[in-house]
Amino acid sequence: MKYKLPVGVSDFREIVRDGYVFTDKTLLIKEVLEDGAKVILITRPRRFGKTLNLSMLYYFLENSQPKDEDLFEKLNIGQDKAFCEEHQNQYPVIFISFKDVKKSRYKGAYANIL
Repeated sequence: MKYKLPVGVSDFREIVRDGYVFTDKTLLIKEVLEDGAKVILITRPRRFGKTLNLSMLYYFLENSQPKDEDLFEKLNIGQDKAFCEEHQNQYPVIFISFKDVKKSRYKGAYANIL
């Protein structure tokens, strides 16, 4: 059996839909929402899944996306039907990734973000 590894892929929907091998960290969604903290600081080195986890949160929470219930259905978070009903696709989300911003000066980096 040949496994597809998501090398360089940080879009959660793409990883699930295209059958890539990944570790199910969807319970992080519940942990984040139930934590109650005003700010969550995620400090990890490059390539540790920060953007992927934020993408996962985006697809679960964002209310302007088409409902992706089947995206999470077979994953850990999908087993908690009450939680999914209460929170899935219920919030406006602003998602900004600095993953591809690779400029050494502020002006260039700022232009890359916009």
